[in-house]
Order: sequence, then C-alpha cells, then structure tokens
Amino acid sequence: MKDLNKKAFGGLLCLLVVMAALLFIPAWTLAYWQAWVFLAVFDGSALAITLYLMKKDPQLLERRMRGGPVAEKEMSQKIIQTLTAIMFIAMLVVPALDHRFGWSEVPPYIAIAGDVLVALGFLIIFLVYKEKSKRLAGGEDWIRTHG
Repeated sequence: MKDLNKKAFGGLLCLLVVMAALLFIPAWTLAYWQAWVFLAVFDGSALAITLYLMKKDPQLLERRMRGGPVAEKEMSQKIIQTLTAIMFIAMLVVPALDHRFGWSEVPPYIAIAGDVLVALGFLIIFLVYKEKSKRLAGGEDWIRTHG
C-alpha cells in the first residue's frame, strides 16, 4: 500500500514538474499568473482525487496509474492515447507562447472561467470514480452474498 502511495505522489510530482516546464519555459517568464492559477487548480484537483482514492479505493488508484499509449493493448487505443498526449502538450505550450509573444488579448475573466471549467471537469471525474467505486464494492458484496 505504501509503495502505491509513493508511486502516486511521485507521479503527481512528475506531472507538476513537466506541466510547469511546458508552461513556463515557452513563456520564458515566471510572471505568468494564468499558468500559476491553472497549475494550482489542475494539480490541486488531481491531488484531491488521488488522496480520496488512496483512502477509499486503492485498487482503482492502481488501475488509473497505468495509462497512456504504452498501457493500451489495441493499436487504435495506442493511437488515440498518443494523439491525446500530443494535444495535452499543445494545450499547455501554445498559450505559453501566446503569453510570451502577445498574439492575443485574453481578458482575465476568460482565463478564470477556463480554470473554473477545469475544476468542474475534475469534479465530474471525481464523481465518476466515486460511483465506479460504489458499484464495484456493491458487486463484490453481491458476489459474497449470492456467489
């Protein structure tokens, strides 16, 4: 169990470092409040879900840690996961370059609205994980009583 928690925290830390690099290096500045807020919302939400899964459903946490193109068996899923990873990287790098070169003017309320949507997305993910945990636990109870 402790190894799983260490692995989960290590994965989160690695994700934070990589995301910070993908945001701040192309922006070429740390004076990028939008990136700081986004990192806080994204990584804070991911941490909250991870802590919940550590306590309530370590098996689901372990399954969720195996992801990406390498974990997939079918070629179509490998392709989809690879394209998703490329788009995720672009989602971080392109706005950072926009910040650096001033390609567009984004009002602060739009950036904050985007962060609210990220938080809502994580809330939906959390609710799905919570429901999945309940259903799996219910299935195990059914098997114990009827199996």
